[in-house]
Amino acid sequence: MTIERAETGPGREIADWWQTDIIDMEPGKINYFGYPIENLIGQLSFSKMIWLMTRGEIPSQKQTELLDAALMSAVDHGPQAPSIAIARMAATCGVGLNNAMASAVNVLGDIHGGAGEQAIQIYKDIAVITENGSSLASATEEVLTAYKLEFGKYIPGFGHRFHPIDPRSVKLMALVEDHIKDGNISGTYYQAAREIERQLGQGKSKAIPMNIDGATAVIYAELGFPAELARGLFCLSRSVGILAHAWEQMQSPERNKGPMPRNMLWSYTGKETREL
Repeated sequence: MTIERAETGPGREIADWWQTDIIDMEPGKINYFGYPIENLIGQLSFSKMIWLMTRGEIPSQKQTELLDAALMSAVDHGPQAPSIAIARMAATCGVGLNNAMASAVNVLGDIHGGAGEQAIQIYKDIAVITENGSSLASATEEVLTAYKLEFGKYIPGFGHRFHPIDPRSVKLMALVEDHIKDGNISGTYYQAAREIERQLGQGKSKAIPMNIDGATAVIYAELGFPAELARGLFCLSRSVGILAHAWEQMQSPERNKGPMPRNMLWSYTGKETREL
């Protein structure tokens, strides 16, 4: 069978139905943004391929180091995380590995999985105001005040219900500081995050430090990723943990495992037993 791409006539209209800069493929040829796949295999790491596929170019080694760190740091946070718990519960229902993974990824939304995207937007809003001449402190106060009025007191990317200090964010910020010193990144979004951290802790007996979402958001923003893409990157990262937990659960004989032990019942808040 001959497969070819029409240049004129009705075939051209069919070919143009989908248009993409990402891949050029025909029999014997697979190019990503102009790079033949045979030249990339063995030369590009997975994280570099993620960059190429989302940005259209191959990242530098320094950019790759930061992207690697952000992606690997958020892969898992245990079965108490809804996405991980759902993957494990799905696995006990007899579905395939891909079904368990899809079930888990589908709950990565605004509340569980969206904080990184939201944090980047906050950092960028602060950066825009400072570019117009405001001080970092006043710009941060303005953005935080507006955010709290619209969405409430919780600021995405800061504070953690389990970790007084998130060990992941500490290490990530140390790496970011090294890259700022070396001139690999500007530090604009790092400074915004640190100022948020400072202002959130003002007048409080307990600090509200940056968490993993806030830290990875700094890295993605410093690397130039759009805020919306950060959630996709988080999904890629957390999918590794989802895969591991789903696979581990599949090795167990447990069946139909729900969200609580079988000897425990939920709280019923409805009407008392009634006669028909």
